[in-house]
Order: sequence, then structure tokens, then C-alpha cells
Amino acid sequence: MDLMKFNLVATCAAGIEALVGKELRDLGYEVQVENGRVRFTGTEADIIKASLWLRTADRIKIVVDEFDATTFDELFEKTTAIPWDHFLPMDAAFPVEGRSRNSKLHSVPDSQAIVKKAIVNELSAAYHRHTRLPETGAKFPLEVAINKDHVMLTLDTTGSSLFKRGYRVEKGAAPLKENMAAALVMLTSWYPDMPFIDPFCGSGTIPIEAAMIGRNIAPGFNRDFICEKWPWVDGEMVQQVRDEADSKADYDRELDIFASDIDGNMIEISKRNAEEVGLLDDIHFKQLAVADFKTDKVNGVIIGNPPYGERMSDKEQVHELYRQMGKVFKPLTSWSKYFLTSDLEFEKYYGQQATKRRKLYNGAIRTDYFQFWGKKVRNMSSLSNY
Repeated sequence: MDLMKFNLVATCAAGIEALVGKELRDLGYEVQVENGRVRFTGTEADIIKASLWLRTADRIKIVVDEFDATTFDELFEKTTAIPWDHFLPMDAAFPVEGRSRNSKLHSVPDSQAIVKKAIVNELSAAYHRHTRLPETGAKFPLEVAINKDHVMLTLDTTGSSLFKRGYRVEKGAAPLKENMAAALVMLTSWYPDMPFIDPFCGSGTIPIEAAMIGRNIAPGFNRDFICEKWPWVDGEMVQQVRDEADSKADYDRELDIFASDIDGNMIEISKRNAEEVGLLDDIHFKQLAVADFKTDKVNGVIIGNPPYGERMSDKEQVHELYRQMGKVFKPLTSWSKYFLTSDLEFEKYYGQQATKRRKLYNGAIRTDYFQFWGKKVRNMSSLSNY
């Protein structure tokens, strides 16, 4: 295949579609933002570029085709009419996943089986095969998604989700996904020349993502994507796109990132993760309880993903922590503060009404991102250390 243009979708968690859209626009693409995904078009090179650079998306998929279907016959005929041999070599392994919502074709296993059979028919005819297809080659994960009788057939180019950056050697009890951590940073007013604090750093995901943003490091640099094994994706082209991404990293900028946690074990894990991605020297890690936090710095950003107190037995302890946070962080009036929690009464215990709240999903948990915007100090003379 000479570089072909594909219809593509970048999938993402509910609530951050606009961020993914902005990221793609910043990369130079025209986009259409929809629920849970952003559409754009591009070649194989664009697939690699978007996979390397998107901080907040889950996956990049090729939209092979879409059409309406209300019967299994219709699904079979329309799927068979697609030139699958343009995408799948004769030995391709092509598992078919499925989902269906509000559609006449509500049986997902039947829809998967019919799509699989239709593809086998088309490939057997195209490759003149009278026996079974071997499926011993590269993997091409397909999905049939049916919503309100509209069928979308997609080919996943990513493999393991884009949030798996490859630096998390170890994680804590309730880790935040890397792309959600990046989203939390990108939803703030932080610029890399400002102080940055994460007082609940856990395994270090938020400060590491902030450092990667600060250094303009492509988040996908440390991993590969399933499409790199496809015979029609040119290895030289992939290397070129990767080299170009590497050349954009800025290792000279001074960063001021501080990350703390009450648990010393988590600080050790954070350090190992930061070392894995080559950013250990960019983040100052310290074992510290929130109540003991002090700083003379001004005009910074605090991002915290504190415990939520999901279990009733933890509620009072967590509310006490929120009160402590209010005592410690409220006086820092030049700082903007952002806290993610599923406790919708957070403001009551923190002791201040948020400037803005944003609904986000941390995995399956519905959370709010409470934002307290600071007033910048113009006189910058009183700078010292944490």
C-alpha cells in the first residue's frame, strides 16, 4: 500500500473528548468531536504520529466501513462487500470483538460470528482459498460496534491501550491511568515554567506525565503499537516518524516539580517509575503528610488525586484529610488547585467553594475535578524552597 488515507477515530474516556480533539488539532488535523471519540483522517504515518503524541486518548482505530443494518442478512451482505484484502493479508489473525446498544441486532456473539464469516468469505474469494484461512500471521483486531442500528467496523492499530506508556514498573493500590493523569494536567493553567505540586503522588503518574509535558516528550516513545507488525506498514517510515518525535524533546528547560506522599513505599515506587522514563532528576520526591506541607513559592499549580473514601469505614478519615487540605492549601492564594474525587461534598470539608467543577470518569468511577483558581502575584521576590 502506498500511503493511503484512512478514516480514523481516537477513542477516549467520557468527558475528555475535547482534550483529544485539541491535541489532534495541535498536531495539524481537522477533527470532529463525538461522544467517547474524535474522528480525523490520515495515512499510516499519521497513525504512528498520533499514537506517539496523543496523551489523553485510549486507541487509534481505522474505520473500515460504516452502514445501517437491521437484519443479520444485511450485516452479512454489507460486510462481504468490503474489500477486506486491502487491509488483511492472507495469513492475518483477525479476532472480532463486538458491542451493541439500542439496536435490532442486539446479540453481540451472533453479530461477531456473522462479521467473521463475511470477512472469511471475502478473503477466501480474493486469495483463491478453498481451505480454511491460516490466521498464523500478524494480528489485526477488529470490532463490530452497533449503535441505534448503525454499524461501525473498525481495525485497532494500537494493541495494548495508549495509556500503557511502558514506564510504570510498579503501581499502587488504586493507580490513575497515565492518560487520565495527563488529562488532569492539561485541564489546569500550568505551564512548564511554573512550580507544580502533587501532594498525593502514589506511584508518581501525575508528576511523571507533567514532566513529560514539560519536556515535550512524546508519551508513546517507550512502547510499540500493534500496527507496526503489519506487512503494509513500512518500518523505515515508522522509524522516521519516531526520530522526528524524539527530536522535539526539550531536555534543557528547568522544571520545578514536587511530588509527595505520606507512604514512603509509594515514594520509592514513584522514583523507580520516574527513573524508567528518564525523568528522576526532574521531579523532587519526598515522603510527607499533607498536614506538614509548607512552601514560600508563588504562582504554582497543585494537582491532587486524594483518597475518595469509597468504603464507609474510610469516610471520616478521608473527610478529616480534606479538612487538613483546606487548612494547608487555602492560604496559598496565588496557587491554582485542582483535586479529583468521587466525594461530591468535597467543598464542604475543604472549606471553600470551587471556581469550577468538571465531571470526569476515573475508570468506572464518576468523579468531579474541583478547581480553585488562584490570583497571580506580580511581585516575584519571595521565592524560596519547599
